[in-house]
Amino acid sequence: MGQAGTVSLFGSAFIVGAAVLWGSRWIARELAAARDEAARARVVQLMQMFAPAVAASQMDPRTLLTWQPIASAARRLAPDDFAALDRAAGRTFPFTDDDIQAAHARWTAEWLSWERAHDAEFKLKASAAEYDLSASGGSPVLRAKVDAIEREKLDAYQRRYEEYVRIAKALQALTRPS
Repeated sequence: MGQAGTVSLFGSAFIVGAAVLWGSRWIARELAAARDEAARARVVQLMQMFAPAVAASQMDPRTLLTWQPIASAARRLAPDDFAALDRAAGRTFPFTDDDIQAAHARWTAEWLSWERAHDAEFKLKASAAEYDLSASGGSPVLRAKVDAIEREKLDAYQRRYEEYVRIAKALQALTRPS
């Protein structure tokens, strides 16, 4: 082969090499863009998945007992996606320790409100029954009614208090490191 053929061969090899290099870079950019788009899609899916949980936790603190462990597990499975959400939200997504403490405070306030209403309701029932008892001259049936009202008051209080304590302890445990 002559000198012109060698130059032409090297020129062709150079063009093919440049085309392969350019094509490889283009494919790499496209793959990176596809990975970025898939990551954004996963982040949006996580936001959509947890949006109802955030709203529900504002209405009922007990929902955190279901959603926070799910969020923690998802965070362990997809730490990069949650890191992106945390950066975008400027806080831990979807729940912070402050959110959980606020839920605990709401739960306690709801308990105290229920306790006051419960006490007032049963004071009224007991007063009416005591009045009927004294007006009857001490009827054994009405005495039994007064006693039944007191038992009902204590039973309702006991059930609600047990629930309050169970939920309050579970909410507190969510803020402890695992």
